[in-house]
Amino acid sequence: MVTFFGQGWAQVGELALALALSTAVGVEREIRQKSAGLRTHSLVGFASALIMLVSKYGFGDVLGTHVTLDPSRVAAQIVSGIGFIGGGLIFVRHDAVRGLTTAATIWLTAAIGMAAGSGLWLLAILVTAGHFLVAVAFTPLALRLPRSKYAPSRLRLSYLAGRGALRLALAECARYRFTVGDLSIEQSGDGANPRAVTVCLSIQGSGSVSGLTAALADIDGILAISGGDADPAPP
Repeated sequence: MVTFFGQGWAQVGELALALALSTAVGVEREIRQKSAGLRTHSLVGFASALIMLVSKYGFGDVLGTHVTLDPSRVAAQIVSGIGFIGGGLIFVRHDAVRGLTTAATIWLTAAIGMAAGSGLWLLAILVTAGHFLVAVAFTPLALRLPRSKYAPSRLRLSYLAGRGALRLALAECARYRFTVGDLSIEQSGDGANPRAVTVCLSIQGSGSVSGLTAALADIDGILAISGGDADPAPP
């Protein structure tokens, strides 16, 4: 039986581990409906593991007395290359920056694949567990941290067009000492209610956001109101 250096069951197991761990991260991102989900994270982690294996074993046939290679150079190129994918996931709309967490998760998934491909299975598993700790446990913690009263907040409004609901909502923002820095239409009409319009407001001021939210909910024609952030997560 012919055997090939670097293509044994150990390497197959490392690839399988990278695929399993990166898929777990991708499932969490897919459930939260992020721009990079299950398939993207699975492929990034899987490919990173393969590149690391190529770096470790792929040049064994050319090594010799006068030929030396540095396998760490390939790992460095993975880190640089993943930056292009992460950069493509980040976009700015006026003052709101979106996609930072998703880009960081892509970078982390590549690191998990690199660790698995290098045979550092324990570190790969621990970092994957750390991702779920940050993604799941830190989200409610961040919402409970005190914020500056002058920090911008985002509100998402759904209302019926033709009733002046948006005009009244903007008037309430001014009454509660908020200025509207950004207003964008996210959806205009849907199958259930073609007259429904959903807009996202960026407000800033020293007033009470909870008081403003309660006042907006009392406006005739307002269908729903919720808070938002730069990288909103589904309920």
